[in-house]
Amino acid sequence: MVTAAQPLYALPRVPAGAVRHLGPNWYATVMGTAILATAGAALPARPPGLRPLLTACWALALVLLLALLGARALHWRHHRDQARAHLLDPATAPFYGCLAMALLAVGGGALTVGRDWIGVRAAVALDAVLFTVGTAVALTAAVAVPYLMAVRHRVRACQATPVWLLPLVAPMVSAALGPLLVPYLPAGQPRQTLLLACFALFGLSLLATLVMLPVVFARLLTGGPLPLVLTPTLFLVLGPLGQSTTAVGKYAEAAPGVLPGPDSRGFAALAVLYGVPVMGFALLWLCLATAHVVRARRHGMGFAMTWWAFTFPVGTCVTGAAALARHTGLVAYDVLACALYVVLVAAWAVAATHTVRGLLSGELLAAPRPAPSAPRRVTGRTTSGAVR
Repeated sequence: MVTAAQPLYALPRVPAGAVRHLGPNWYATVMGTAILATAGAALPARPPGLRPLLTACWALALVLLLALLGARALHWRHHRDQARAHLLDPATAPFYGCLAMALLAVGGGALTVGRDWIGVRAAVALDAVLFTVGTAVALTAAVAVPYLMAVRHRVRACQATPVWLLPLVAPMVSAALGPLLVPYLPAGQPRQTLLLACFALFGLSLLATLVMLPVVFARLLTGGPLPLVLTPTLFLVLGPLGQSTTAVGKYAEAAPGVLPGPDSRGFAALAVLYGVPVMGFALLWLCLATAHVVRARRHGMGFAMTWWAFTFPVGTCVTGAAALARHTGLVAYDVLACALYVVLVAAWAVAATHTVRGLLSGELLAAPRPAPSAPRRVTGRTTSGAVR
């Protein structure tokens, strides 16, 4: 055990072999932890002592991000064959969208709650860096992953899963968090440019999602339930729904004084006319996904890293519902935001507990076991990190 008195050079180094099977899906832990802070800050109810807890959640997300960036750097340095295999695997490559969303989520959290500890100036600087890098990674993933799927992966419609949405949703996270930086830019063209650039990212991600979502939905209806380990990924569909509702609400709040009057009023109307029906569909999908998860659990679904899909997408619905509460004045949306946040906290606690347990036992970073030659009632860990 390392003591606080040991110098940095005396700290034990992480063996390179320990990160061989560390995939980009691990960034979901950062996303799920960061959304605890930003979603909690959006709640209408703010009991005493909540704010410090939210800031602590953001700090934990920042530490997780730094640790994973270092571990993934080791992975690329010592296990390039495995890294290339991840890119060429249609089940793993879409998770590169999680890298972008992790960077963006931590950056947005810095301005939302992290400023309480690090100060406004440092929060703005940190968010500006993470937003810029995260948006660049998001746009790269949104182009590169679908290109690889078409040219190298050769996937079929029957293989479609909500995981395919991840690289396409990443620009929507940029679109929703970019307006936080608008007030810190010089008035005039800089603010207008950033706000409208975020709106362009909103359209880019929304249209791409509208193209991909029918493929996923059709696969679900015609191909039967997803494999047990992938069933939690149905919650990923909530991501673009909740995040886009959050985004239009942010535009309506940032537009006054930045855009001309008619454009500003247009964004205010869009926040309601778009957000209300989309949140309605999100609640429909939440019920459908929950039913599938209950069925999968009854059929023996064990823990896997896919359980982190229960966190970030639900958190975006919390911020979306909170935005609708602000723009409609309806108490029903306040209640919805609080209820979804309770679900988010419970989901994070379960996923985090199982993840820590899997790390301590070595199960989650172990090499995938070969598939059995004949069906067995109890299976080993899958490539997605399932633990039975």
